[in-house]
Order: sequence, then C-alpha cells, then structure tokens
Amino acid sequence: MTTGAAVEGVVAGLGVAVPLGAVGVLLLQEGRRGWAPAAGGATAVAAVDGGYAAVAALAGSRVAHLLAGHETAVRVGSALLLGAIAVHGLLGLRRTVEPTDAPSPGSAARAFARFTLLTLVNPTTVVYFTALIAARGSDTGAGATAFVTGVFLASLVWQHLLAAAGAFAGAKLGPRLRRSTYAAGYGLVAVLALRMALRG
Repeated sequence: MTTGAAVEGVVAGLGVAVPLGAVGVLLLQEGRRGWAPAAGGATAVAAVDGGYAAVAALAGSRVAHLLAGHETAVRVGSALLLGAIAVHGLLGLRRTVEPTDAPSPGSAARAFARFTLLTLVNPTTVVYFTALIAARGSDTGAGATAFVTGVFLASLVWQHLLAAAGAFAGAKLGPRLRRSTYAAGYGLVAVLALRMALRG
C-alpha cells in the first residue's frame, strides 16, 4: 500500500510539474541568473507542491468543501498577488542585465521567497491539488507520508532539471535576448493575473 501511494505521489508530482506554464518559464529564466537562485526557486516550487500534496492527503475532501464557498476571494487575492509579481518583474527589466552579472549573495533566498508566492497562487497548481483533495479523501497513515514524499521528490527533480537547463542556456544568450525572455515570462504571469481578475 505504501509503495502504491508513493508511485501515486510521483505521478501526481510529475503531473503538476511537467506541463510548462508560467512558473516553469520563469524558473528557466531564473537559471540564466545563475545556478544558486535557480536552485532556490526550484526547491521552493517543489516545497509548495509537497505542501499542497500534504493537505490533499491529510485533510481530504473537507478542505475542498471549505474552499468551495470562497472562490471569489481566493481568485481576487491570487490575481492581485500575481499582478504585483508581474509588475515588479517587468519594472526590474529597466536595469540592464549584463552576461557577466553575478547573482548577489541573497539571490537564492529571494528566489525561494518569490517562487513560493508564485506557486502558491498559480491557478494551475491550485486547481490541480484542489481536485486531488476531493478525489483522495483523508489519509493519515504511512500511505499519506509516502504519497507526499513522492510528490515532493518528483517535483524537486523536475524543477532542478529546469533550473539546470536555464543555467546552461543562460551562458549562451546575449543581454538583449535575456531581457526579452524575462519580459515574456513576466508577461505571461500578467496575463494569468488578468484572466483570473476578469473571470466571473
């Protein structure tokens, strides 16, 4: 049973991690700043995925029932936070990023905090794990631990692969192309925020 739950967790973790959405694009771009901030961001994404999985395993359908009456508040709050992150990122592009720029000492911690917020309010992640919560029901035994561990490890491996790919590609891109990819990634976050805000 524990092995089956672990496999189910790995599948669930890959299911939410592999499709390349806004967070994945931004993680690839973070790799172009250097390995340290990209690794911090990758770890944050996996940690949030694991946290959502823990809620799914431990709280079950009760959480889905509680969230059902607050869709508007959750949607508006998430849209505002996503919009703020997008604006902050786009405004930051006014500073020229040279290929030789090195990440500052605190860049990994800042990346961890930023990607934690992005993943927490990412609509794809929220919808995915809300559905998972409703489907699994409550489970407080060893199976729950195995499931959450599987989700976390699968997401962690995939996110770090994206971070490594971004770090490898970043060394080959000029500053203008790097700025364009950052703008595209944060623009995608802004579009997600707008769509969430306008959704009825």
